[in-house]
Amino acid sequence: MNVANGTWKLNVANSKYTPGPPPKSATITYEETVDGIKRTGGSVDAGGKTTPFEYNAKYDGKDYPVTGQDLYDTITIKRIDDQTAESTLKKSGKAVSNVRRVISKDGKVMTLTITGTNPKGEKMQNVAVYEKQ
Repeated sequence: MNVANGTWKLNVANSKYTPGPPPKSATITYEETVDGIKRTGGSVDAGGKTTPFEYNAKYDGKDYPVTGQDLYDTITIKRIDDQTAESTLKKSGKAVSNVRRVISKDGKVMTLTITGTNPKGEKMQNVAVYEKQ
């Protein structure tokens, strides 16, 4: 079973967004599929705008479409080990962000370390801490 399965809620207080501001809230649900993972959910930004973010992907390093998100249109995912996966988010074939997802050994905390460029063209490094619901 995939340790990421389930619903995760962002703990804004324990997260760090550089340059920021952090979202008001975010929820992610992962479901294991026959040959990969389905991700649904979204976030509410500091200005109150809700943004969904969904994909179905395999852990094979190939591009899969992302829907509901105007910053990215594809994702590539590779499994590093049972607790860790790395992905690249792209827009029009160009890498925009890299994400390292680590699930704690007890399965209760998920940390997403996101590096890349934000919509303003600024370098970003976000550490988003999610708690399993």
